[in-house]
Amino acid sequence: MTIELQIDDASGEEVQALILEHLSGMHKDSPPGHVNALALDSFRATDITLWSAWMDGRLCGCGALKEHDSETAELKSMRTRAAFLGQGVGQAVLDQIIRTARVRGYKRVYLETGTGDSFAAAHALYLKNGFNWCGAFGDYKATDFNVFMVRSLA
Repeated sequence: MTIELQIDDASGEEVQALILEHLSGMHKDSPPGHVNALALDSFRATDITLWSAWMDGRLCGCGALKEHDSETAELKSMRTRAAFLGQGVGQAVLDQIIRTARVRGYKRVYLETGTGDSFAAAHALYLKNGFNWCGAFGDYKATDFNVFMVRSLA
C-alpha cells in the first residue's frame, strides 16, 4: 500500500484526534511536567510544518518540523496509529521531514523524546536514520525522562 503525505493545518477532525491521541500517549508514558509535545493550537504557527500520512484514505500517522533558525530545525509530533504500526508510516513521515529540511537548507535536525520501553521503537527508528545522541538543545532541560538526538544534514 502507498503512504500519501500531505502538508496539514490540523483543522480536520481526524488529524486533531490523532494529535490528541499523541498527547494522551505522551502523558501516559511520561510523568507530569515532562511532556514536551506540541499542543493542538501550536500547529497554526508559521515556524511549524505538519504532515499527515494516509493509506487508502485512512489517516495513519503524522509528524512535524519546527524551525529554530536558518540552520536548525526540530522533529516534533511523530505518531503512527496503532493499526498501522510496522507498515512503514513512521519511516515515510521521517523521510519527508528530512527531505524538506534539506530543501530548506537546515544543517541539523534535532529531536527530544521520552525514555523507557514505550519509546524504544522511536529511538531505533531515529538511530537507523542517522540520528545520534546529544545533549539538551534550545530551551530544553535534560532529565531522567527525556533524551536528545541530532542528525547532521551537511
